[in-house]
Amino acid sequence: MTSPNNRAPLDPLNVGRLDRLLEIMAQLRDPDGGCPWDLAQDFKSIAPCTIEEAHEVADAIERNDLEELPDEVGDLLFQVVFYARLGQEQGDFDFAQVVERIIEKLERRHPHIFGDFKTDDPAVVAANWERIKQEERKAKGQSDESLLDGISRGLPEFTRCLKLQKRAAGVGFEWPTMEAVLMKLDEEVLELKEALEKNDSDASEDELGDVLLVLTNVARRQGIDPAQALRRANQKFEQRFRAMEVEAKAQGQVMADLDLDAQEALWQSAKKTIK
Repeated sequence: MTSPNNRAPLDPLNVGRLDRLLEIMAQLRDPDGGCPWDLAQDFKSIAPCTIEEAHEVADAIERNDLEELPDEVGDLLFQVVFYARLGQEQGDFDFAQVVERIIEKLERRHPHIFGDFKTDDPAVVAANWERIKQEERKAKGQSDESLLDGISRGLPEFTRCLKLQKRAAGVGFEWPTMEAVLMKLDEEVLELKEALEKNDSDASEDELGDVLLVLTNVARRQGIDPAQALRRANQKFEQRFRAMEVEAKAQGQVMADLDLDAQEALWQSAKKTIK
């Protein structure tokens, strides 16, 4: 059997190279001759790096850069190895335990694959997944006093908002139609305008949050990831603004010296070429 790109298949476990990665991590953390930067790290200092690496994976996917993606996924894997090494040094857990935990969790949360429960409905699978997670939390002594328990406060806010709304919608707390959601959006935008007119910064922040929450609801109902939508908007803005700079330079002008009308003309020109 050959892989899709007609190369000889790799060892699916690639155990030897994984062992080498663990050896490299151990050497980097060796107090006798290890890397000063790696030795200075702990769980808290590495956490922001993990978030950054995850975003770089998402960025490579967004750009469909399959040449770069293995590098970015590798960087993310290194974060896992780093946490495992820190845990091992403290005597709390090691890489083998990390692997065993995820194997157990995946098998436990997929009874339709590894157990007797049968379904081919994704919605049923998702509901069952949440039920199993609740059972896991109870087994750990984490009482679910609310349906919203167990949603991490460390999640990116758009992700957390989606999860909060999904849990609430699961018991029927949901606007009945998209039209109702859009009416609520108009209401929240009006309240934001009123707060801005009063120059009330605290109220403006509060009302802007309400607008974003309703927009997230729109996204969820349409199956859109709001963070992904914002990434696309950022990318489009960046491409258009860079095109404006190029056009201004070609005209012998500097963006900062142009008035708003001239900049708007450049923007409209960029929009025609960058959709």
